[in-house]
Amino acid sequence: MANKIIPYNRKLKIRARELRKNMTPAEILVWKNIRKKSLGVEFHRQVPMLNYIVDFYCHEIGLVLEIDGKIHEDNFLEDAKRQGEIEKYGVSFLRFTNAQVFTDFDAIKMEIRNYINEFNQIP
Repeated sequence: MANKIIPYNRKLKIRARELRKNMTPAEILVWKNIRKKSLGVEFHRQVPMLNYIVDFYCHEIGLVLEIDGKIHEDNFLEDAKRQGEIEKYGVSFLRFTNAQVFTDFDAIKMEIRNYINEFNQIP
């Protein structure tokens, strides 16, 4: 699955660029802790996939990190549909809420590290 290119709607590139310039406080905190291969793999911000934009994506291991703010509280079904469509391409998701980011970021970082370690142990 490593480095598999996921098709995307090219019209989303401009919106993704805007989202990178205007990240939420929770996204900024996560980005500061996962950028520059600080966890051993490279993540990208606001990546278009299919007809969606995911918060963070690591091509090397096919992992999406989603940081769910208040807007996601009422969009559970839409988020599940979106996630399901992307997962068909072999991509995995880790989802965290804004509250988790601000109250227990160490646990989030550990969960991401554990996923990366497990992925790297697969023969």
